Amino acid sequence: RSFRRPPAPRRPEPPPERLGNRPANAMFTRFVEPGRLALITYGPCAGKMCTVVDIVDQKRVVVDGPENVTGVRRHMMPVKRLSLTDLCAKIPRGAREKTLRTALDRDQVLQKWSETAWAKKIKAKEVRAKLTDFERFKLMVARKKRSSEVKGVMKKTKK
Repeated sequence: RSFRRPPAPRRPEPPPERLGNRPANAMFTRFVEPGRLALITYGPCAGKMCTVVDIVDQKRVVVDGPENVTGVRRHMMPVKRLSLTDLCAKIPRGAREKTLRTALDRDQVLQKWSETAWAKKIKAKEVRAKLTDFERFKLMVARKKRSSEVKGVMKKTKK
């Protein structure tokens, strides 16, 4: 006599859902590779953009701004402190600063970055953080005004 329950019948797999313009089971594409644009998330350069120039080992990479473009000097950094983006410039491994700068200009990587929703969101956060007390007050008044106008229109459409 067995006390074990019989296994439950297997449910059929649901169809793969789509994420944006590609299926959910699509292959990962944000690889750590030379030319990959990344956002530094921790440390003295946090919030700045950099480009992966060389791969040191499994956990560390050499990144470069270039300094006159993004303000990031060439240095070694753990991959954990980077957020990789979808954008990538075509450069050889260990490229010097001039090569990197010309590749970024040629591929228009930083212009493409500034057009992404991610970059716009970061920019909006910076703008909000720099608001003065009076600007925050004006924003609150404008929100209240807009809210009351929306409520008035909604009341009219309900009747």
